[in-house]
Formats: sequence, structure tokens, C-alpha cells
Amino acid sequence: MQAIALLALCTFLAALFYTPLCRDLFRRWEIFDRPDAVRKIHAEPVPRVGGAVLILSMITTYALTFVFSKINPPVDAHQMALAWRIVPAAAVVFVTGILDDLFSLRPWQKLVGQLIGAGWAYWAGLRIAGLAGYSADPWLSLPLTLLWLVLCANAFNLIDGVDGLATGVGLFATLTMVVAALLQNNVPLLVVAMPVAGFLLAFLRYNFNPATVFLGDSGSLLLGFLLGCFGLIWSLKSATLLGMVAPLMAMFVPILDVGLSVLRRFLRRQPVFGADRGHIHHRLLDQGLTPRRAVLLLYAACVVGALFSIAHLVAAKQFGGLIVLVFCAAAWVGVQHLGYIEFSLASHMLLGGSFQQMLASQLHLRKFEEELVAATRLEECYRLLTETSKKFGFTGVIIDFHGQNLRKTLLEQNPETCWTVRIPLAGTGYLNLTRPFDASEPTAVVPLVRMLRDILPEKLESLASDFHERAFAHTAN
Repeated sequence: MQAIALLALCTFLAALFYTPLCRDLFRRWEIFDRPDAVRKIHAEPVPRVGGAVLILSMITTYALTFVFSKINPPVDAHQMALAWRIVPAAAVVFVTGILDDLFSLRPWQKLVGQLIGAGWAYWAGLRIAGLAGYSADPWLSLPLTLLWLVLCANAFNLIDGVDGLATGVGLFATLTMVVAALLQNNVPLLVVAMPVAGFLLAFLRYNFNPATVFLGDSGSLLLGFLLGCFGLIWSLKSATLLGMVAPLMAMFVPILDVGLSVLRRFLRRQPVFGADRGHIHHRLLDQGLTPRRAVLLLYAACVVGALFSIAHLVAAKQFGGLIVLVFCAAAWVGVQHLGYIEFSLASHMLLGGSFQQMLASQLHLRKFEEELVAATRLEECYRLLTETSKKFGFTGVIIDFHGQNLRKTLLEQNPETCWTVRIPLAGTGYLNLTRPFDASEPTAVVPLVRMLRDILPEKLESLASDFHERAFAHTAN
């Protein structure tokens, strides 16, 4: 244990040395994270050195370990084997991040680099071996492992938006894994996690508000990827049915943030990989918190997640389900206080009946379209139109077609309290649909109007000969 603590101390001292050195060098090379007054709220350009410092610190630590192992081995080769196997995969992710820092890669290019690194880690033996107590076949283990590692890498990349946030969150997650490794006597996890904890503690000295250095994409992607790898090492030693639950709790703040981001963008029909200003830290800032207070609040949330994680590790057999349930309830309460409009509206639609009404409207619309296309008589078209208009909340229908004006009043209304939509037909013809302003039913009015615009004129023209023969000798009122 003393030898492993020396690894952490060595990385800590190396990071203290390399951080200001790389900061000044990156300033000279003008490798900055520049403010944009929207998502990036820092006042002036800040060097993005985190990835380089982490790599240099780890290389220094393990190089010294290799040298001293020739004299007095501090950690045996078997314990170090897993750390060496992670190195190539981590190098791929680091290169992807540094290329993004330098040249601003496209989202799919970053994803390809992360998938290559995650695939390499899987090949090296880091994988989700089971699910809910059952061993996972390779066809399931591989995509789950890739998803987990890519999720962790992007989670820390996305949350790195306020001074010290990603670094501090990573430090709490790493320390949680160190405690878990001590409780489980998981030496491989200690060997890889302790040096990263040492780096993060030293780097936070320069990264906390007001920050003079940033992690950058190279640092945040690499940090998230490494912590994802550590979570896999942790799960392999876990005796619980859900081995990934405890690591997920330890990193729940960034993972929750990326999950909320994907869901928000899906509900808003925005690109999933697009950038916006709706992350958890942005919401806290919009509620009036200073950057430092927002970070400290999220640190506190990380402490709560760490406590739940260790509690699940220790008492999973007796209270595992209860711990997960309380944790999820606490997370849900926290999300409610963030004030996301998308989720409140979505829940209102689902629980308040709006979703069912919209679904029913879409089903009515689909049926109406099919019947209208199949209609062979004008009277049939008119009947379908009036019946459907009434279902969709319209109170009046007027058709002016080939000189004939046909009206149908579905419900008596004051014209001053209604609005009318007009759909052009052949020549100067038209279809008017009238609806009251106070109609509250959430119906698919716009899709109905668009469908009538696209289908009805051609349909009526195809039946024009029948129209002239009958001339609609009556006016429906």
C-alpha cells in the first residue's frame, strides 16, 4: 500500500511541476480556449493543457516505477500489467482530444477516435462481463463496453464548462474508486486510480476558479475514458448483481448531465451532438449562482453520489434495491430543481392526457386520409370532410368549388370569437375551416390543414365531372 501511495505522490508532484510549465508553453503557442460570452464564460483566453499534463505526469510516474523496480520493486509486474494494457487505448483517446483542441474536429471524427480507443480497451480485457448477475456473451458485452466508455468520455467532456468542475468531479469519483478498491482489496484498481487522483488534486490547484489552465478536450476526454476503464475494473471485482451500479453512482453528475442533454435535444428535435447552453452548470448559473458556488454545489452532489456508491458496495445484499431507489429519488428531486421546461411539459403531456389526445388525433387523421383517397363520390368527400372537421374542433366548413358555394355549420359560434383558415382549390375556389379561439383541445390542426392542402384539390378535380352532373342541389346548414 505504501508503494501505491508513492505512485500517487509522484504523480501529484509531477503535475505541480508540469502544469505551469505547459501553461506558459501553450500560451506561447496560442493553444487557448477562447471565451464566446455564451457557453464559455471565462473573461480571457485560457491555455488547454490538461491532457498534456496528465500524460507527462503519468509517464514520469511509471517511468520512475520501472527504474526503481530494477532495484526494489514497489509494485509487482502482475499488478502493473493492467495499467500497461490501458496505455494504448488511452493514447488513442488523448490524440483524438488534442487534435480536437488544435483543429476542432467534427463530432463524428471525435466519436470514431473514442470508439477505436474503447475497442482497444475491450481487446485488452476491460469489458462488461455480466449483466444483472448473468454472464454477457461477446455480442452483448462488446456494445455495452463501447457504450459505457464513450459515455464516460463524453460526459466529462460536456461537463467541463466551469472552472474546476470536471477536475473536481473527476477527483471525487476517483477517490470513491480508491475507497472501493481498499474495501475490496482490489490492487489493480488502486494501481491505476491512485496516480490519477494525485494528478487531479495537483491540477485543481491551477484549474479551480479563477482558473489559469483548462483540461481541454484532450484532458476531459482522457479523464472520462480512464474513469470509465476504472469503473470496469471495479465491476469485475464486484459481488453484487448489478456490478456497474456503484461506478455509475460515483460518476452520476457527468453521466446524468449527458443523459439530460441527449433527452433535451431529442424533445426539442435538435442535433444530439450539437452544443447548447442547457447543461446542469448552465442551469445553476442561470438561477443566479456564481461559478464558484455552482461548482461547490455540484461537488456536494458528488459527495452524495460517493456515499450512495460506497453504501451500495457494502450493503448491496441486504439493502441494494432500497439504496438504488433512494438514490434515483434524490436525483429526480435534484433534476426538478433545475427547472428544465422540456421535462415539465413532457411529463404534463404524458400524465395530463395531452399525449393520448394527440395520439388519437393522429390516428383520426391517418384514417381520414386513407378514406379520402379512396372516396369515389363527392358526397362521400363532403361527408368525410365535415365529420373530420368536427372531430378536430372546427365549427364551420365552407367549400367554394367551380362556382358552387357549400356551407356546413357544425356548431353555432360568434364569428368574432373564431379564426378561419383558407385552403386554395381549383381556380378561385377555396375551402374555409372555422375554429373558435378558446378551443383548448390539443388536436393536430396543422397536419390536418397540410394534408387537405396536398390531397383535397387534386381529389376534387378528379371528381369534377360528377360535381357538374349533380351540382350539389342542396345547401347543408
